Amino acid sequence: MAEEHDRSMMDNLYWWGIPTIFRCVNQPPDGYDIALVGVPHSTGNGTTERDQHLGPRALRNVSAVQRRVHSVFDIDPWSCAKVTDVGDVSFPRANDNEDCIARITDFFGSIDATGARPVSIGGDHSITGGILQALGSGNLAGGQSVSLLHLDAHTDVFTKVDHFLGAKKSAAHWGAYLADQGKVDPTHSMQIGLRGHPRTMDWLQPSYDYGYNIVTMREFRQRGLADVVAQTCQVLRDRPVYITFDLDCLDPTIAPAVSNLEPGEKGFDIDEAIGLLHAARGLNIIGGDVVCMMPTKDNPNNITALTAAAVMFEMISMIAENRQKGAEQ
Repeated sequence: MAEEHDRSMMDNLYWWGIPTIFRCVNQPPDGYDIALVGVPHSTGNGTTERDQHLGPRALRNVSAVQRRVHSVFDIDPWSCAKVTDVGDVSFPRANDNEDCIARITDFFGSIDATGARPVSIGGDHSITGGILQALGSGNLAGGQSVSLLHLDAHTDVFTKVDHFLGAKKSAAHWGAYLADQGKVDPTHSMQIGLRGHPRTMDWLQPSYDYGYNIVTMREFRQRGLADVVAQTCQVLRDRPVYITFDLDCLDPTIAPAVSNLEPGEKGFDIDEAIGLLHAARGLNIIGGDVVCMMPTKDNPNNITALTAAAVMFEMISMIAENRQKGAEQ
């Protein structure tokens, strides 16, 4: 008993032991409810800000300190669901974005076949395209297109250019090509927090053309959290839901180490962001991701990595709660 207590104490020290995500076992996804995945990819952003591939290792390094019960949900997610860290997607041609996206799709297709729900840490936002090429219309989605809960400063539906500095299935394009493929249903998806400084006045038009339900940051401030949550619940209801969380939706004072900072307008504080995530509570969440962390630009206290881990924990907890209540479809 004393030995078990001592190990429990040590498991909460992020600098001790083998750094799996949230101290979860490293096993294949078969027989598990939730598969945690690292996606160390950074060539889909196409800019000089390319060390987003270091995100998974940074989160693994600190996540043990946040392995906790969920006091709001009144659950221990690690007891409610079987959770494994399946490791990282392999990228032997890491500078070839299109090859990387194909490898992501293959990797997540294997997870989808097992029934484990993947929650991932990236990596730039192009990884969502690769993931949903596998999950959209797949096993977990019951053959349906996926509804997105997409928190971001940017639309990632930039159809006016055919590639982003060479990357076709880029961080700027996935919201469009997934809809074209029928993997995502924009009319039952939410894009919340958009505030990127536009180069043209019609920067939101492609999202509107596809039918995405858009709430800009300015509109969010005017309407308030409760009203946006109510809309989100209505739009996503009775659908397979995938959550994608770009850390640049947060205010830079909270998450400074992200690839595309938008400091000109206040982003979400962490309570607002988590409140929006909880709009998916009780819905059929088939997976989620946290993207765009730049560990080499983080504060010495690793605040962005810790914040990314906190967001990931919320996704895990909502899926685990569903598992406990038998709410998964």
